[in-house]
Amino acid sequence: MLQVDPSRREAEVLVFRRRADDLLWQDPIPSVDHPLIEDADIATLKRKVLESGLSESDLAFTAFPAASTFRTTDKRGGANGAWPALAPQKDWAIIRRTVPVVARLREVMAESDAGAARGKRVSLADLIVLGSCAAIEQAAADAEEELAVPFGPGLMDTDMARTDADSFEWLRPVVDSFRNYVDDAFETITPG
Repeated sequence: MLQVDPSRREAEVLVFRRRADDLLWQDPIPSVDHPLIEDADIATLKRKVLESGLSESDLAFTAFPAASTFRTTDKRGGANGAWPALAPQKDWAIIRRTVPVVARLREVMAESDAGAARGKRVSLADLIVLGSCAAIEQAAADAEEELAVPFGPGLMDTDMARTDADSFEWLRPVVDSFRNYVDDAFETITPG
């Protein structure tokens, strides 16, 4: 069994954190600057998301590209930062279906933040993940199964000023068997 020296891992994390603020190519994400939502807020938001008119399928589909683009090697992609709402991801053919979902989630977020107590806010990144949790729970309930999908708030949204869109383009999926997708550029990438 491989053992990792905890002191070495801690040093690597500290180096990454220090550099994340300095290097645009790492697409830095702002630190949490507000009180986080709590269990009661989470339950209310799940209800609001499910009542928003978005389908369970669309909610889950919107969270998938965020999760599927995360790379552990350089910590890029993923839901943190709400990347699927920013260029270039929002313009990729494989996730264009998420554009109206993100727009509706922004409305839910604005309504929630306007009525929040004690300065609590929810990020779009958190809402994308929370929406998929709510969708999975609802799908289970529709099948007469009780399921609670764990959710921990604390993701933050970023903006185009903190995003190196050119280097982010390397995360664009060309083939995705989970979504039965092959990009038009596939032939130019894999000739022959």
